[in-house]
Amino acid sequence: MTLTLYGAARSRASMVRWYLEEKAIPYVLVELDLQAGEQRQASFTAINPFGKVPALVDDSCTGPDGTALKLFESGAILFHLAERYGEEFLPTGPGAAEGAHVRRSLTAQWLLFANASLGPAMVMLDKRPEDLAHQLASLDGCLAAAPHLLAGLWGDPGWGAADCVVQAYLAYLPLFCPQQDLSPFPAVQSAIAATQARPAYRKAIGLA
Repeated sequence: MTLTLYGAARSRASMVRWYLEEKAIPYVLVELDLQAGEQRQASFTAINPFGKVPALVDDSCTGPDGTALKLFESGAILFHLAERYGEEFLPTGPGAAEGAHVRRSLTAQWLLFANASLGPAMVMLDKRPEDLAHQLASLDGCLAAAPHLLAGLWGDPGWGAADCVVQAYLAYLPLFCPQQDLSPFPAVQSAIAATQARPAYRKAIGLA
């Protein structure tokens, strides 16, 4: 089995790489030079026709074209990794089928929230500051309530894809949104500090 992750500096490929590092899943990293336009070369658009990173090739699965599975979009990639390699939805024991389904659904919820709501709110901070503040207030309560977003559910495996994507976006805040006052959100601040201290995270973003 070979997992090949295509990414670039300062891209959402770093959150996928962080998940792979945290879960000790072997992978090959191919870094593209976006300034040179490598993402628009035919060799890469055959993997992601939209010419964006991240993208993943998993040769343990067969895609619709009969070759190795090719995935783009960080949320879809993380969900695939969580299900196939992270053992986050592994059905074992009484009530496992329903429990696994609930974990899948809630993981999808957080992946979609981060990419469709939290990320855009950060981009639109200057125009709609109240949107990000509202999301951070709600997240602060969720993060203060439990050590992991899906803690307390059936077969709780601890840190997972849901935590990865939300914490990765939060860790972007000091870099991309320095004007956002985080003092009203102590749990968010703690999550950022804890994320920045994780060795796997530091490796994924090139600090280790």
